[in-house]
Amino acid sequence: MISVVQLGTVDYATGLRLQQRLVELRKEGRIGDVLLVLEHTPVITLGRNAKAKNIVASLEVLAQRGVEVFECDRGGDVTFHGPGQLVGYPIFDLHGFSSSEGKRKILGAVEYVRRLEEVVIRTCADFGIPAKRIPGLTGVWAELQATWGRPSSGVQVERSSTETAGTTASGSFTKSAQKSQEAKIAAIGVHISRAVTSHGFALNVNTDLEYFDLIVPCGIEAKPVTSMEKELAKKIPLQDVAYSISRNFGVVFESQILWLETLEALLGKSVGVPLKPPAELREVHKEEDTFWV
Repeated sequence: MISVVQLGTVDYATGLRLQQRLVELRKEGRIGDVLLVLEHTPVITLGRNAKAKNIVASLEVLAQRGVEVFECDRGGDVTFHGPGQLVGYPIFDLHGFSSSEGKRKILGAVEYVRRLEEVVIRTCADFGIPAKRIPGLTGVWAELQATWGRPSSGVQVERSSTETAGTTASGSFTKSAQKSQEAKIAAIGVHISRAVTSHGFALNVNTDLEYFDLIVPCGIEAKPVTSMEKELAKKIPLQDVAYSISRNFGVVFESQILWLETLEALLGKSVGVPLKPPAELREVHKEEDTFWV
């Protein structure tokens, strides 16, 4: 079973401390598998392989924009987290998940990352956005609007081996061009210690994409960044995306999903980390690996 806890808006330092504490508890067997779902205040994070030159804004500009900078224990390069972006931190013991090939009793790191990508691809499909993997790159990529039509009824599109066929309640995707162009809609990055995972994915829902002008996202200059809002030309309720994400975790990881209102419901006691409850996040929106790449 995967317990899902939605935290609201959390600064990065608090989120990092919380992950570290939950990883310890998972290694000790004191909690089960947990998926944290949250938003971060504006922050640029640097992984272990990050190049400082990929932060193109000056410290003065970052301060003016209210953007913090943090180094963390994931690999990879530079990425951005901020409001309107749905971040998921799975704290999973990979001993509890078997390889799809049935050759290993523990889920390997590469297949784990592929499953995170699959969760996001399916979630994008739930909202009518065709998304896929790109060979040699980690993350999820949306096909730009100029290259895809609206969902049609009952027509299944054959996908390549690096893509997942996405369907919605309205039907399957139809292509309107032979050659697609892609923009990154989600970053995937994990850290694994003694088979227990931390960090995870960041899906751009209603994210202000101008923040990505402050960096070279994941060190990749040739591909643009996009969001669900940009692709659909409307704001998407984060709560709807959070529910879709959790359902798809259940499908992809073949697990039951249990939504919990608070961390205390998970632990039976406070872990000493102040967090905003999910109700606050819902009210706000009602008013309106080893690597990250």
